[in-house]
Amino acid sequence: SAAEDNDLKQLIDSGADAVCVVGKSSSLHAEKVIETTLENNLSMIFDSIEYLKKYFPEVIFDAEHFFDGFKENPKYALETLKSALEAGADYLCLCDTNGGMLPDDVIEIIDKVNRGVKATLGVHFHNDSGCAVANTVIAVKKGIKMIQGTINGYGERCGNADLCQIIPNLEIKLKKNCLKEDSLKHLTNLSRFVSETANQIANPSQPFVGRNAFTHKGGMHVSGVSKLPKAFEHMDPEIVGNTREILISELSGKKSIILKAKEFGINLEDDLKKVSEILNRVQNLEHKGYQFEAADGSFELLVKEVTGTKKKFFKLESFRVLNEKKEDGSMMSEATVKVLIDENRIIETAEGNGPVNALDSALRKAIESCYPALSRIT
Repeated sequence: SAAEDNDLKQLIDSGADAVCVVGKSSSLHAEKVIETTLENNLSMIFDSIEYLKKYFPEVIFDAEHFFDGFKENPKYALETLKSALEAGADYLCLCDTNGGMLPDDVIEIIDKVNRGVKATLGVHFHNDSGCAVANTVIAVKKGIKMIQGTINGYGERCGNADLCQIIPNLEIKLKKNCLKEDSLKHLTNLSRFVSETANQIANPSQPFVGRNAFTHKGGMHVSGVSKLPKAFEHMDPEIVGNTREILISELSGKKSIILKAKEFGINLEDDLKKVSEILNRVQNLEHKGYQFEAADGSFELLVKEVTGTKKKFFKLESFRVLNEKKEDGSMMSEATVKVLIDENRIIETAEGNGPVNALDSALRKAIESCYPALSRIT
């Protein structure tokens, strides 16, 4: 009986304000997976919820495999909902546990459920068909009141419905109030915090909160977005705490160069000659294999070099490398560098495993005395 079930006892002892219990809504699963009769499955649903309602003001029934179960045996799937409702369930959550439903399926089945059961409904979609977000948004438009999902869509197999996409779609596109006022602007930070906590690499192309969600690369797009952002963006990125990014590449135009330089505090609006020079150098370097899309620091140095604002941190006066072969046959390199830093002449020598390693060590020794931050770079 429910009163003797150890799992239900642990729920009661949890001190939670609400509980969610899962029950089979598929006749196939009831008979073939948990190997019970259809009648006994209905009794388990009823008894469990009725018992939990004595201890909790809110009980949610997750109707597992509901959508697939409805396609197999719609009458029985509805009976599981009615059993939970009669027992006192506050929400009936329709689950697409296998993640195979398409939007048309969702519309048709929810319409039939609304005609067959008068209850407060929720939905729980998996993303195995790539439709979890779309199915959830459509379900809300059909009157669903509860949404189950996860931040960044993390979940088994292909994941669950992504709340970082669902929430802004509902708030911005459908004008549905999901969060407290001013909370939406923290969504991007939340997404990235969860990624770091879960030790997952954040998806740069994730809608709304990804680093590339409002990134522009092509010259025509960059020029257009600088004049009229809504012409190339479906919303203001700041609403969800994201930012607009301009990428520099061989596809960039003059406007991209001007806007990116402005991020570094350099105004090139009235110096199109230097803009053309920077653009030509970028294109030539990219054709040689360099990439500036993820190298803002390199681009900043290039801009400052062309505009004459690049600071010279040190001057290499000379260097010398000696290679010697030891008695045991091993090779050793010794490098000496002479640099000028603020008119101070510094000479350092270092040994290394080969000439490049020896030069690197000697140069570091020479300039770390004035720029100690280099010691943290490996």
